[in-house]
Amino acid sequence: MEELSQDLMGTVGHVTVPIAPGRPGEVVLPVRGGTEAFTAFADEAIAKHQRVVVVECRTARSVTVTPCA
Repeated sequence: MEELSQDLMGTVGHVTVPIAPGRPGEVVLPVRGGTEAFTAFADEAIAKHQRVVVVECRTARSVTVTPCA
């Protein structure tokens, strides 16, 4: 599973549970032909349904994201 998390760098997904600084949310990312939910952290608030990109893989099931430009 650790290999999978490293492959997520740069992956674009969308927020399903809003993210606030210091409080994780949830994102859905495309994985192996389907989608999977991951706990997500960010330096800024990100609203539900916003598109994000993975900038760091924290663990096999958690990522750091930033809004897509």
